[in-house]
Amino acid sequence: MGTMAPPPASDEDEALRRDIERAWASLLPHADAIADNITLTLLAKDWYAGAGAELRAEIRASTRENIRRGIRTMAGLAEDDERAVHLWRETGRRRARQGVPMEQVLSAYSIGTRVLWEALLAQRGQPGLGVDDRTLLIAGQRIWWALDVQNTTLVESYRKESARLQRRDRQRQQRLLDGLVEGRGADPAFAAEARDVLGIATGDPVACVVACFDGTVDEPIRGAEERLERLGATSYWHVRGDVHVGLVATAVLGVDGLVRALRPAAAGRAVVAASADGLAGFALAYRLAAGAADTMPRGRAEVISVTERLPEVLLGASPEVTALLLEETVAPLLAQPPQQAAVLLDTLRALIAHHGSPTHAAEQLFCHRNTVIYRLRQIEQLTGRSLQDPRDRLLLALGELAAPPRPAAGVPNQGYAVSGGSA
Repeated sequence: MGTMAPPPASDEDEALRRDIERAWASLLPHADAIADNITLTLLAKDWYAGAGAELRAEIRASTRENIRRGIRTMAGLAEDDERAVHLWRETGRRRARQGVPMEQVLSAYSIGTRVLWEALLAQRGQPGLGVDDRTLLIAGQRIWWALDVQNTTLVESYRKESARLQRRDRQRQQRLLDGLVEGRGADPAFAAEARDVLGIATGDPVACVVACFDGTVDEPIRGAEERLERLGATSYWHVRGDVHVGLVATAVLGVDGLVRALRPAAAGRAVVAASADGLAGFALAYRLAAGAADTMPRGRAEVISVTERLPEVLLGASPEVTALLLEETVAPLLAQPPQQAAVLLDTLRALIAHHGSPTHAAEQLFCHRNTVIYRLRQIEQLTGRSLQDPRDRLLLALGELAAPPRPAAGVPNQGYAVSGGSA
């Protein structure tokens, strides 16, 4: 659309330069008509089929300004502050802000250049203009050369503005995710902003994903956003402290589908928690997912649902209750020498898994049934609880989950330390 001539070659005579400038200047009275012709051609394309009245008017005004400045530049009449190159840069920035794809912008400039060239061809033979074939040949070389300069200038400006907008949008998204984690999803004004920026309505089903970096992990879930996008699920991700937090719209996959989709990409421990109240409940979902992640062993590469760790989450939520639970259940077992404590805990775990059956527990432990019965009696004597009593068995199961990690082999005989730590 707008054009810019290169400096005259050293062997180009002054008369030819004046002829070319006169030829371009002869188009000035027709500048608006040429521009409107270009605008109608552009708006007839599929690109702008959905353009509203405001964008159509802006395209018309912008095209007129581009053509006017371009002609004045080629005619040698433009001042430094109105040369077409300044307008190309501004057009690139504006189209990036409007979200017009770059290829459409470049195609528009090609169409504009063609129409402008055809208008110049129509001037051939006009009296007093000196627009002969040689003049047209040089002018044509310049206008098509100028198109390359236009495209280079516009692409650079467009990309810079796009990168700036992406940084701004990313910062805004991260601010919104922080606000949702902090419980602002119930605020109508905040929820409305989240809807506008994230495209997720207040009541839409969402889930929170908390993935832990664990020091050596650069990306706890590799390519999570791209993976979910391919499956049609919208997601937004933000690093918060030592975890990667994801907000995922679950209308397409559901929570179970989300877990299955992320599992193959796991490089660290991660937990998915659904929000029962959409954006308003995201803060609770975050706390549940983070709490469940804290109960998983460091170094594990796995994605799970929070429902798979509910007992551990409950225990981790109340250290005081957990400490009391330990004292009332497995503390006497933990007080035994480390090797004996480990044997009794393994036996307790097997018995709980098999509803107190010594026969099935013995099969799991690869030992004789009588050995398991002997250990069972030890456990019941030390704890004062019976594995045949459903309530006692439940308390012992929770106590075993809350027990601190066993010491490694070779640790001096100093017993377990009983505390309210998470499993």
